[in-house]
Amino acid sequence: MKKYKVLLTPDVVDFLDNLGAKSRRICRDNLEKLKRPYPGRGPGDKEKLPVRGEKRYRLHIGRTYTAFYEVLEEKGQVRVTEIVPIDEAHDRYGF
Repeated sequence: MKKYKVLLTPDVVDFLDNLGAKSRRICRDNLEKLKRPYPGRGPGDKEKLPVRGEKRYRLHIGRTYTAFYEVLEEKGQVRVTEIVPIDEAHDRYGF
């Protein structure tokens, strides 16, 4: 099974840098699950959702955060574009 390279946007890196050590470790451990990014494959609570009219993916990180990402199949990459508190994700995107 193909493994993807997980890339983080500068905003995601800044977000992680501002977390405490334990939360940062939990987030990074969960983001590793995106090496197998598609829902139903590999570990993690992943789902494909419409976000702002586009098909995007999300990964729940515990019961605290939600990461949004896109899969660049042709490049073998996953780009994590945003991590937000789970309640904010529900409010912002309506799910």
